[in-house]
Parts: sequence; C-alpha cells; structure tokens
Amino acid sequence: MGKQTVFLNTPPSVIGRASVVGKKEGEGPLCVDFDYINEDSYFGMETWEKAEVAMQKQAFSLALNKAGIPPSKVEYVFAGDLLNQCIGSSFSMRDSTSGFFGLYGACSTMAESLSLAAMAIDGGFADITAAVTSSHFCSAERQFRFPLEYGGQRPPTAQWTVTGAGAVILCSGGAGPHITHITTGKIVDAGIKDSNNMGAAMAPAAYDTLKTHFEDTGFSPFDYDLIVTGDLGSVGHAVVLDFFRDDGIDLSAIYQDCGLMIFSQEQDVQAGASGCGCSAVVLTSHILKGIESGRWKKVLFAATGALMSPTSVQQGESILGICHAVSISS
Repeated sequence: MGKQTVFLNTPPSVIGRASVVGKKEGEGPLCVDFDYINEDSYFGMETWEKAEVAMQKQAFSLALNKAGIPPSKVEYVFAGDLLNQCIGSSFSMRDSTSGFFGLYGACSTMAESLSLAAMAIDGGFADITAAVTSSHFCSAERQFRFPLEYGGQRPPTAQWTVTGAGAVILCSGGAGPHITHITTGKIVDAGIKDSNNMGAAMAPAAYDTLKTHFEDTGFSPFDYDLIVTGDLGSVGHAVVLDFFRDDGIDLSAIYQDCGLMIFSQEQDVQAGASGCGCSAVVLTSHILKGIESGRWKKVLFAATGALMSPTSVQQGESILGICHAVSISS
C-alpha cells in the first residue's frame, strides 16, 4: 500500500507474550503488567552481558508457556539487542532448534522483529514465529557511554536504558490481537551528533514513518485508539507533537511514548527511558494487555531507533534515526 506499507492478507495472531524487567523498571507505574521482575541486575549471572542473555531466555520461555507450545514448534526466531554483534540474542538462542535471524535496529528492534516475524507468516513461509528483544542498562552504558564506575553527570536530555526483555509468539491462526499493517521506516538524518539527545535525533524519523503510514493506508490518526512511539522520551515526544501541530493535527489525546510510560518522574531518569528493551516490555505487557482486555481496539506501535555505534560517534558522524510502525488490532 503506497510507498512503504504492507497490508497482511492473513494477519498473524499474538498467541503468547512475556516481559521480564529489572528492579528499577519494577518500581515504575507499569509494575503490575510485567510477568517477572528481578531484583538482581546480574540475574544470577557473572556479568551484565550474561544477565541480558538470561533475560531473553526467560522472556522467550514465558511467552512459549503462555502460548502452550514447545520451543520446537517455533520455525523462526527474529531477535535483537544493543550488544555488539547482537551476542545477547545469539547466545540466548544457541540451544534453540529454530531458524534464527539476528537483528539490529537499535531501539526500533521490537517493531523490526515483530514486522519480519509477521511477514514470514503472512508470506506463507511459517506458521509460528517469535520476536524477541532486550537491553540492559549496565551493559549498554559500558558499551555506548562510560562504565558505571566513572560516575558521569547526565544532562537533562539524556535517557535511561531499560533493563528488560520482551518476547512475542505469532501464529497463522488465533483469536488475536492481530498484526494487520506494517510500515517499514527509512533512515532519516537530522544532523544531530549529541548521543545524550537521542530523542531529538529520532523524532524526525518517527514523524516521517507515522505520516507515511497515514498517507499509504488512508487512515486518519484518529482511527487509532492509541499511537505509541518508543523511545523518544520527553524531548522527542514533544518534537513529534510539534511536527503534527504544524500539519494542523493535535495528537496529544491519543499519542504516548514508551520512554515516558515505563518510569515515573520521581525515578530520576532525566528525559525518560530508552533502549530496545523499553518498547519491547511496554508492548508485551501494558499495550498487548490493553488490547486483550478491550481497553484499545486498534493501536499503532512505532518503535524508534538511533542507529549509532561507539565508532560512528568517535568519528564525528551524526546519529541516524529509524522508525518502524506496526498496526495491531483486536
């Protein structure tokens, strides 16, 4: 449909979902929606990176249990994280017998994995697929910024990487929620180089994908009960609202951001949350639960990512933005 959107003729159904988070996330406003909250940032492991592997494995296992199927029934796993070479995902699935696609979309990875998992089913290539995504505050800080021991000061525009993992099991049959439309984003470069202001860097990509989705499908934004991005935080969320206000559209009543939903203002996270685990756990807990309960009938989930690495930042490159949108309906 249009330039960047596909309509799924046989909309895959969510038959299992699970979210696993750390202590700080478990102290936030969505605590009652999470499947498992671990008070130990190491998740019983020796390192934070191994803790992230444990989180992914646990989220995947819980989602399979909810779906009532063994791991062997999953034909393809689409998984990603923030660690170099996606080692969190590959090591979490090293004992799996499923076909494995390792993905990197930064904070957009949950929407990317969900898109590809749904396309594989609608294309007739599989009956059951899985989308899995994670991030860990401590491992991400060590890789992208400074080791925690450094004790660096955070500016107001900085965001807090979520410690969490989310997993979704999709099937060609089922009662829903269903994945109906996918708008694949394209790279948008706003020229921003400050890695402590990712919300502003990603906001133009979010606006571009959302606007394209409405143009391609003919939907109005108000055909949705909820439009949620992730993870723009307070800075990027305000920018997207401003972009649409310039178009004469006020989204404030239906538009939220995962980076603002998972933590409270009292938790001292500056501009909000980030990390691909943020949108993953908000989707697999609060959002899908809301659709299943009838709170929302139609949701547009648009995860955003800052496509950068320590190398690109050190070489003075700008932070590229990406956003993939997935329409989910009851």
